[in-house]
Order: sequence, then structure tokens, then C-alpha cells
Amino acid sequence: METQAPSFMSAFSATLKRDLLLAFRRRSDFMNPLAFFLIVCSLFPLGISPDPKQLAILAPGILWVVALLACLLSSDTLFRSDFDDGSLELMLISPVSMYIQVLAKTVAHWLLTGFPLTLLAPLLGLLLQLPSSGMAALVIAMAMGTATLSFIGAIGAGLTVGIRKGGLLLSLIILPLYIPVLIFGVASVKAAVDGFDYAGQLAVLGAFLALAVTLAPLAIAASVRISADN
Repeated sequence: METQAPSFMSAFSATLKRDLLLAFRRRSDFMNPLAFFLIVCSLFPLGISPDPKQLAILAPGILWVVALLACLLSSDTLFRSDFDDGSLELMLISPVSMYIQVLAKTVAHWLLTGFPLTLLAPLLGLLLQLPSSGMAALVIAMAMGTATLSFIGAIGAGLTVGIRKGGLLLSLIILPLYIPVLIFGVASVKAAVDGFDYAGQLAVLGAFLALAVTLAPLAIAASVRISADN
């Protein structure tokens, strides 16, 4: 008797729950990027200047660049454990669509990395003397931007999962794709700080996220299949 494939929501929630539970058993996988974000941002006032005016000018760029690197740091582990224990091969032959599975895994990655980074960003913005007028733009842009970064990073993680120590190759693949998100993320915060309308920059980030949610899982699924076949 042919087994019926589970519905979209049941398959999505099951994969999401599994990844979240596994992540809490390996807390270092998602704690390291957060620690990196905190430590590096905290070092900038010591390394550049404690002058509040200078820090306020540099704060949007600092926060976004360090958040981008933190997302990059965590992307390499997205499929690594599944590849090592054979779960990735089971994902490929299961009746559940790979689109649903990689979508859920990427959402789990954002919940464990991008969402905490978004919550930490205003606190570190205060440390870096970011004016209060830029906080709302920072949180909204960071939420959408880190989600897009998770989807882009998952494409590179899928391509390099079968390569030992593929972190450098992963960086070369996805860093150029991160740049548009970085540009519009920083621009939205700077526009808010300067008193200008930042809705246009947020709209572009929203468009990036919409494209990532719809198209990136197809590329991620294809990249995982390519890595599994090699």
C-alpha cells in the first residue's frame, strides 16, 4: 500500500521541531555566533574611539557587518550534522518534499541565529551610541535582513556540506550575495538616524526576503542533492 505524503504544515512543523530540539542539545552551534556578535561589537569602542559622535556615525555599519559575519559563521553547520549521521540521505528519499524540509530547516536556523541577533541589536546599538531614532529601523531591517541571509547561507551550506572544512569555500560563494542586503540594511538605519523616510529601503529588504522564501528553498534542495550525489 502506497504511503501518503504528510501535509505541508505537518511536515514543516515536524522538521522545524526536530531541528530546534537537536540545536538545544548542541547549544554551541547557535551560541557561538551570538557570543561573536556581542564580543566584536563590544570591542569596537575600544579599538576605534569612545567618542559618542564618531561611534554614532559608525554604529549602523558596525552592527550590520558583524551580524552578517555571525550569520556566515553559523551557516556552515546548517546541514553538517545531518550529513555526518546520514539523516541527509533519509531526507532525500523520504516522501516529504525537500522544499518543505529545507524551508523548515532554514526557518529553524533563523529562529536560533537571526532572531536572537535582532533582539540583541538594539542593546548593542545603545553601546555604540546609535541614536534612538534609528532603533525601529534597525530592528525591522535586521529581522528581514537576517532571514534573507539565512536563506542565502543555506544555499552555500548545501553546496559545501560534502566538503571537509568547506567554510572558506562557503564564504567565497555567499559573501557576494550578502552585499545587497548589507547595503540596504545599513542605508535604512542611516536614513532613520538622519531623519529621512526609510520605507523604501525596508521595501527593498522585504522584496529580497519574499524572493528568498519562494525561490531559495528550490536552490537549497538542488544544492543538497548535488552534494549528496558526489
